[in-house]
Amino acid sequence: MMKHRYLQDVVTLKLDADKCTGCGMCVNVCPHSVFELDDGKAKIIDINSCMECGACAKNCAFSAITVSPGVGCAAAIIKGMLTGSKPSCDCSSDGNCC
Repeated sequence: MMKHRYLQDVVTLKLDADKCTGCGMCVNVCPHSVFELDDGKAKIIDINSCMECGACAKNCAFSAITVSPGVGCAAAIIKGMLTGSKPSCDCSSDGNCC
């Protein structure tokens, strides 16, 4: 089965390995298998499959994961497709995205 891929290198997902306790909650709640446990800690194995839903961050009791759902280039492109407008995430000086 081929995994769904999003845009390359635009995800806001971050993992602070120093805060991670290896509870595995992120592995359990992530719908796209972005994480795995490796040597007692969570590890991001497929960041470009992240859809920025925020489930991992909301379920991390140790604040080791941050993600900004609904922001950035991916959200701008999806919003543009849904509304028929030109994508804009304000990441460039002219306000156009990607």
